[in-house]
Amino acid sequence: MLRTHTCGELRITDVGKKVTLCGWLQKSRDIGSIGFIDLRDRYGITQLAFDETKNPETFEKARIYGRECVLRATGVVDERSSKNPKMDTGDIEIRVEELEILNESKTPPFTIEENTDGGDELRMKYRYLDLRRESVRKKIELRHQVTKHTRTYLDAQSFIEIETPVLIKSTPEGARDFVVPSRLNEGEWYALPQSPQTFKQLLMVSGMDKYYQIVKCFRDEDLRADRQPEFTQIDCEMSFVEQDDILNMFEGLTKFVFKNIHGIELSDFPRMSYQEAMNTYGSDKPDTRFEMKFVYLDEVARGKGFGLFDSSESIIAINVKGGAEFTRKQLDELTDFVKQPQIGAGGLIYCRYNSDGTLKSSVDKFFSEENLRQWAQTCNSAPGDLILVLCGKKSSTQKQMNELRLKLGRQPGLIRSGEYKALWVVDFPLLEFDDESGRWHAMHHPFTSPKPEDISELRSSPGKVRANAYDLVINGVEVGGGSIRIHDKKVQKEMFSLLGFTDEQAQAQFGFLMDAFEYGAPPHGGIAFGLDRLCSLLGETDSIRDFIAFPKNNAGRDVMIDAPSPLSKEQLEELGLK
Repeated sequence: MLRTHTCGELRITDVGKKVTLCGWLQKSRDIGSIGFIDLRDRYGITQLAFDETKNPETFEKARIYGRECVLRATGVVDERSSKNPKMDTGDIEIRVEELEILNESKTPPFTIEENTDGGDELRMKYRYLDLRRESVRKKIELRHQVTKHTRTYLDAQSFIEIETPVLIKSTPEGARDFVVPSRLNEGEWYALPQSPQTFKQLLMVSGMDKYYQIVKCFRDEDLRADRQPEFTQIDCEMSFVEQDDILNMFEGLTKFVFKNIHGIELSDFPRMSYQEAMNTYGSDKPDTRFEMKFVYLDEVARGKGFGLFDSSESIIAINVKGGAEFTRKQLDELTDFVKQPQIGAGGLIYCRYNSDGTLKSSVDKFFSEENLRQWAQTCNSAPGDLILVLCGKKSSTQKQMNELRLKLGRQPGLIRSGEYKALWVVDFPLLEFDDESGRWHAMHHPFTSPKPEDISELRSSPGKVRANAYDLVINGVEVGGGSIRIHDKKVQKEMFSLLGFTDEQAQAQFGFLMDAFEYGAPPHGGIAFGLDRLCSLLGETDSIRDFIAFPKNNAGRDVMIDAPSPLSKEQLEELGLK
């Protein structure tokens, strides 16, 4: 090794040792005849000290080296006269006797410090430099810790890690596939997997019993802060299980990871039906760290001569504690927020429950104070509170009120930092009808089993059938989801038929799976966690890009290596594409 120690491990107990360190020059400074360099590597920073009177040659070298050059320093550990309690190595410094430059560096395009002057695109272009910053590096280290503890837990539960193919067959369900042309089979294409779904089911047919894989998946879809064209799943499957077995196993995994990463003991996860989540929060991934549950004012607000309410399918309110103090400007801003095209509300109605007990609303022309008091009683409001109301088609109004609730939930002090609230959302609809295509679509995927008690209604009332599916939601983020799978060929054929597949299409796309079911497929089910999302949740940031070593930008481009990029004419001809 070129070094005896790293830049993060020396302490006061090492004083007097002769050591050799290697790293990058973070900054240098002179104080008269004494010079200093902060030497940085992945493990930390150690201060190097140079004395012109004792070693003029190394002192001169230290003065001419620029930021980010790679150095090797040999010297004796000494106690610092001016200690730095903010550094792990802040009690010591190295009195340098020999200094060697291992590689020079151009001036970086941005400062490699916590308060960098580089914008997002610039730092992504030079991602290898951005990864030198401690805050960025710690996010990658957190990801490593999550995967390490995941493997530890699953190994203890007798899971086996198995790799599945990356070049597979394109399927029509789900998001768009990324496709890869086959040179050896001209005119035919592979797809990159959106999930190892069918392969992990085949592994259960093969008798592997408990499988997992930390696996790359690919979806060609529009990007947001929590999406990337390539992402990573903790993908798991188990045989001879029912829903409770899956939920208990992976609630255990989640608790294990949180305990080992943050030292947090999560309480048991409550279970909430999809219908309850939508009716109470307007979302199938509710953030339960704060209240503001939906209240339906249909009975007390309709029939008072206010046409907007009278013609609406649903009138939904939330109660904002202490909100009566909101200014008119704040209320106008909330109104503008819900009227944005992406939210789509026509406006916002409010009612102040003043601290003196009086009630004042934006629709006083139609409602007496006695009427408004009924609102307040229904909402369980108290003096000082604010009632906010939206109305319209029930499903649309629920979604709009969810957006408003989440915006209000970001008020300072409403959610404590480091607080985590987890729950399972269960009993999703198995199918949803798409008016545009005129057919049913699987809400999860076509291999999800119906609830056993609902199977008899598959043909007669498909919209009423519930899926034997579940999502893990933490702080309003869907961290994972899965289901008990169909393992009976007859039920799988019925499912494909409901989704509009002919027998020929089903055989062409999924014949291999249907055939496998004829050779003794066990009851099985599983779940997939979004590793990137889980890491961003544990790291308390909104963007998953921070936890990916080399992420794509919002246009799906890798600006560092300039991908995607055109192929040469020769490559295209070889693939039969020109």
